[in-house]
Amino acid sequence: MPSVSDTRGYSATKDQLKKRLARVEGQVRGVAKMVEEDRYCIDVLTQISAVQAALDKVALGVLADHADHCIVHGHGTKTPEENSQELVAAIARLMRRG
Repeated sequence: MPSVSDTRGYSATKDQLKKRLARVEGQVRGVAKMVEEDRYCIDVLTQISAVQAALDKVALGVLADHADHCIVHGHGTKTPEENSQELVAAIARLMRRG
């Protein structure tokens, strides 16, 4: 069994995370098939939006696990201020779009 320092915030939900990512992967393949079949642009864009929403949900879950495991419980050697800065930086990365 890994030590606390070897685990990640998402370790407890890893199986669920992998299932969600597999679904997203299937959605992306579906979008590729739509493009191959010359489907209507709006339908393709709608499915791309659904993929982005699914990825956002995965990302928010990983972020929540990180906040609980690494920030709240202070796993690692960072100060509370450094943990707070890291969390804000992670949120900022998630908010960036094109």
